[in-house]
Amino acid sequence: QVQLVESGGGLVQPGGSLRLSCAASTSSISIYKMGWYRQAPGKQRELVADISSGGSIKNADYVKGRFTIYRDNAKNTVYLQMNSLKPEDTAVYYCKRYGLAYGANYWGQGTQVTVSS
Repeated sequence: QVQLVESGGGLVQPGGSLRLSCAASTSSISIYKMGWYRQAPGKQRELVADISSGGSIKNADYVKGRFTIYRDNAKNTVYLQMNSLKPEDTAVYYCKRYGLAYGANYWGQGTQVTVSS
């Protein structure tokens, strides 16, 4: 059973920073594309950023220049560094391990990020 455990969320003031972590407890993440998604109340879950096994990155337009996704395969962890946070970034942030070919996707339980003064 794949387990993804997110951490690092919390309450931060506008303009502040947070770093989210997603640790995989079983199986190496090195061969998988990994991603961060978010879901705000009343809205659909949306992609924030993802990173391929080879390190190629895709970012949502609304986070370009502010958020950075990166991975440390030795630690079996993927990170999301979030800077210049805005109130509209408030959401539950989820980590995703993409399946291979027709394999299943796996999700973490989510971590709450609240940006408020």
